[in-house]
Amino acid sequence: MNKLLLHPAVDENRLGKIREAAGDMLVVNADNGERALVEIVDATAFFGKITPELLAKAQRLEWVQSPTASLEHYLFPELIAHPCQLSNMRGLFSDVIADHVFGYILMFARNLHRYLRYQMKRQWEPIGDETSRQNFSTGPGFASDIDLSHTHLSDCTLGVVGVGSIGAEICRRGKAFRMKVCGIDAKESAVPDIGLKLWEPERLNDLLAISDFVVIAAPHTPETEKLFRREQFQTMKQSAYLINIGRGIIVDLADLTTALEHEEIAGAALDVYEIEPLPEDHALWGMENVILTPHIAAASPRISERHLETLLENIRGYVAGEELLTLVDKEKWY
Repeated sequence: MNKLLLHPAVDENRLGKIREAAGDMLVVNADNGERALVEIVDATAFFGKITPELLAKAQRLEWVQSPTASLEHYLFPELIAHPCQLSNMRGLFSDVIADHVFGYILMFARNLHRYLRYQMKRQWEPIGDETSRQNFSTGPGFASDIDLSHTHLSDCTLGVVGVGSIGAEICRRGKAFRMKVCGIDAKESAVPDIGLKLWEPERLNDLLAISDFVVIAAPHTPETEKLFRREQFQTMKQSAYLINIGRGIIVDLADLTTALEHEEIAGAALDVYEIEPLPEDHALWGMENVILTPHIAAASPRISERHLETLLENIRGYVAGEELLTLVDKEKWY
């Protein structure tokens, strides 16, 4: 008989829905570590935070469901080597995080991050020279300094590093804004619904050289750790912006700070950081061309219901002997 072990224990509302999806499969909601160690022995499925100690006791384990999309803090050598399947929670955040990214992009394009600062000081000051503003009698006969200080998005190229479900949604939004879009990914080859062919990771420098906005949407893997160093920033356009909503460890913060101080890129927007929380005395806090948010790009009132539905769908699939929706390659961490 199949058996699903939940640990840590879930609330009664979720437990009822899990048991309904599980059908005849036994579901055990273990509220402490001692019970989990006993129940894992004959469990065939597991949801929650598995540990090396728990895994060592498992004798029949076939499937583990991670409660998170990211796996760098979930995986350990014994789990990678174990024959069980592993699924994660990818796909929950795609539209939410893509919205966040385009919030950054629109702020940079329209200088909204700077105008908000002016508003706080009750300061009327268009970016660009006020004296260049054209009057109503002559009309816009030329591009003024004010015009040139604001970006026309359809003239821009969006480069996305990591085109999984989140990166693909960012690409779709770029297309909707009529931007030129390019992307690289180690696994996916295209975003078919928008006719976008993706490049191999080896073409990162090509993407950096042509992009006005570079968005990191890649997972943390051995290959992406510290992928962005000084060399990558120097490959970007001086007028380009870096956006990271992937993983903080992908961007070397010291190198990014140096690149910004030397005006090697135009600015950066970060939701994830090598060190979290970002220290209060870090130089990035004081930079006008930097937008910082506290790891909230995935925040949405819809995420909890999506999280539960993904779990329930995978439980139904497991019981029916079908392929699970969100299986991952444990050795690649995604």
